[in-house]
Amino acid sequence: MDRVLGASRQFTARPAVRSRTPDGDGAVRPARLACLVAVLAGLGAFDAVLPGAALAQADYPARAVRLVVPTPPGSTLDTIPRIVADKLSQRWNEPVVIENKPGVAQNLGAEYVAKAEPDGYTLLATPQGPLTISQYFFPKLGFDPTAFVPISVFAQQPLLLVANPRFAAATLPALIAYAKANPGKINFASPGIGSSPHLTGEMLQRDAGIRFTHVPYKGMTPLVTDLLAGRVDIAFNNLSNTVELIRDGKLKPLAVASEKRIPEFPDVPAVAEFYPGFYATSWFALVAPPRTSAAIAAKIGRDLAEVLRQPDVAARFKQLGVTPVDMSPSQTAAFLKEESERWRQVITAAGIKAL
Repeated sequence: MDRVLGASRQFTARPAVRSRTPDGDGAVRPARLACLVAVLAGLGAFDAVLPGAALAQADYPARAVRLVVPTPPGSTLDTIPRIVADKLSQRWNEPVVIENKPGVAQNLGAEYVAKAEPDGYTLLATPQGPLTISQYFFPKLGFDPTAFVPISVFAQQPLLLVANPRFAAATLPALIAYAKANPGKINFASPGIGSSPHLTGEMLQRDAGIRFTHVPYKGMTPLVTDLLAGRVDIAFNNLSNTVELIRDGKLKPLAVASEKRIPEFPDVPAVAEFYPGFYATSWFALVAPPRTSAAIAAKIGRDLAEVLRQPDVAARFKQLGVTPVDMSPSQTAAFLKEESERWRQVITAAGIKAL
């Protein structure tokens, strides 16, 4: 962009091209004048746009920024963006206000941001559902997930396969063997149809060639209550929701869904050790409304990366079982595309119907 602006400034500083009349008076012919005015007007408009974009980036933000979170307040999914919002506010010297808009499988908040002005002052901090899963379950989705301007995937946490302590199997191989011997007998719980824990369980069934009975709940809280009581057998759940329950002996871990073992439970194997390529995490992304300037998105991404490097942010994330992630806008775009295709394949193989 600097080269373009420099070239434009150099052009406007040059003397106008003149065409002499036969008597040599140096006047500009009317036709040439009209042409020259048109060209300069076009270049002037071009110049006006580019410096405006550059100034917008340099001055951003000049007022409060709304960070829409499509989950209820109080959960880890709400705490993570609040940590980021507080640090961005300090960095920008402008308020970054969290606005919770839960509902319709997190799609309500996403739709709100999709229809917001593309000026960088309304952003979406969301788990993966609205960006990579919802389009396969909601045929009349009120927004296009691919139209958001990606900024960063900034946090992720492992998913663990956990079981009630009284469940027959104590390891993943034992679970697979039991499931093969007893098709459909294992009750597999999830916080809802189409949630990432649900689809991770479907992916395990596909890769292992087994069949569970899926028991969907309306959220993670009632699921955990029934899992602790033994009314269901197993579930995939976030590390932050399970770490203390595992340490207290109220749940037993069978495997982690991340690519490799995690420091919190180094003796618990990754599913990928038995089924190479198996991978699922819970993650958080920051995106902007469609048509938001790439320059604004890049600036937010750079500032967010600086925030995530702060030791106190890393320490707070670790307390929540969350790992900071630094993805550029282009890396985020590629990641979202890859995730969306992976879940599409899982949904298709499982034959899960649209809601």
